[in-house]
Amino acid sequence: MPRKAKTATSRDLPSWVDSRQEQGLYFFTREEAIATLQFTEEAFKKAAARLAKKNRILRIRSGFFVLIPLEYRTTGVLPAEWFIADLMAYLEQPYYVGLLSAASLHGAAHQQPQQFHVVTTTPQREVRKKGLAIRFFFKTNFNATPVTQIKVQTGHIPVSSPEATAIDLIRYARSIGGLDRTMTVLQELAETMNAAKLIDAVKAEGNLVCAQRLGWLMEKGGHSALVEELAKLIAGHNPPFTRLDPSLPARDAEKNIRWRLWINTDVEGDL
Repeated sequence: MPRKAKTATSRDLPSWVDSRQEQGLYFFTREEAIATLQFTEEAFKKAAARLAKKNRILRIRSGFFVLIPLEYRTTGVLPAEWFIADLMAYLEQPYYVGLLSAASLHGAAHQQPQQFHVVTTTPQREVRKKGLAIRFFFKTNFNATPVTQIKVQTGHIPVSSPEATAIDLIRYARSIGGLDRTMTVLQELAETMNAAKLIDAVKAEGNLVCAQRLGWLMEKGGHSALVEELAKLIAGHNPPFTRLDPSLPARDAEKNIRWRLWINTDVEGDL
C-alpha cells in the first residue's frame, strides 16, 4: 500500500495537500482524500480540478495524484522517481527502475532518456502527462533480476544493477532506439560494471542469447577485459549461432566464432 500521512487535521484539500508535502509525501489517492476530508465524490472532483488548474496537483492514474511543489510549477510535473514507489504500491505491482532510466541513475547519462523506464510483472498502460512519460516493460523472470537500492528525494527505489541493466538493454534494444543507442549507453555503463557480477547476472537471467549479443557489443566498445569470463561461459555452453539483430536476416552475414553470432548489421556508438 502507498504510504499514509501521520495526521490529518486539515478539512480542505489545499491545506491537506500542503500538510502531506510537509511530511515528504508527494502523492495522494482519491479514496484517501475523500475519507479523510469527508468529501462527497462531486466535492472532491471540484476541489481537485481547482488545484489541477493551478498546477498544484496532477492526476497520474485514475485515483492517483501527485503534488507539484513550487519549484516544479512551471513544468507542472514531478520527477517520476519521486513518486514511482507509491504509484506501484497503489497499482499493487512489484517493480524496479530499469533500462535507460537505470543506466542514467548509474551514471550513464550521455543520452538522457525521454521516458522513465519501469520493469514489472504484468503489462501496464504508459503514463503520458505534460512533460512526463513513464513506460512499463514486463518480463516473466522478473525476480531473477539483481537490483540495488538507490536514494532519491523521497526515499529509496529499487534499480536494476549495472550488470542486469546491461542485459535488459540488450533484451529490449528495439524498444529503446536500437543497437546503436544501446551500445552508446553500454560504453558509459561499463565504467560501473563488474565482471564477476556480470556472470552472476547472466546466470540468474538464464538468457544466453542476450549474453552473446552483450559480449560482442561490449568488446566492440572497447571493454574486452570486462567480458573475458563471459566469453568463457559462452564457449562452455556452446549455444547455437544467433543473429546480432534479431529483426534482420542473417544472409551474407559475417560469422563471429567467439560470441557465436551472425553479425548481420553495422553497429556504432556515439562515444
